Amino acid sequence: VQLQASGGGLVQAGGSLRLSCAASGFTGPYYTIGWFRQAPGKGREGVSLINLSGGSTYYADSVKGRFTISRDNAKSTVYLQMSSLKPEDTAVYYCAAGPGSTLLSTRGRWTVANYHSWGKGTLVTVSS
Repeated sequence: VQLQASGGGLVQAGGSLRLSCAASGFTGPYYTIGWFRQAPGKGREGVSLINLSGGSTYYADSVKGRFTISRDNAKSTVYLQMSSLKPEDTAVYYCAAGPGSTLLSTRGRWTVANYHSWGKGTLVTVSS
């Protein structure tokens, strides 16, 4: 599986951005796509997840109500619509692919090691 994230940039606090994750190489529909982020000096953390077959979605508490994940299976693309951005959202954002079963575990679905394919990140900078 190959992934390519895009759409990052500089935005003022309160603004919006939409990230895209173009994917290829899937051998079936049973995958989870996750958006993760890594701020300077911090570890990588999960932001939002989506199941490509059923469409189930999950969000970190820090982004609930502000971010929306969606998929366009025809385009093999997953989007992350980010609104009401805050300076603390500043980070490099990555998309990653894992087995569909990754979502079955409450803890496992957010575990970085459970995702086997990663794209290059896209930088999101939110100014105050």
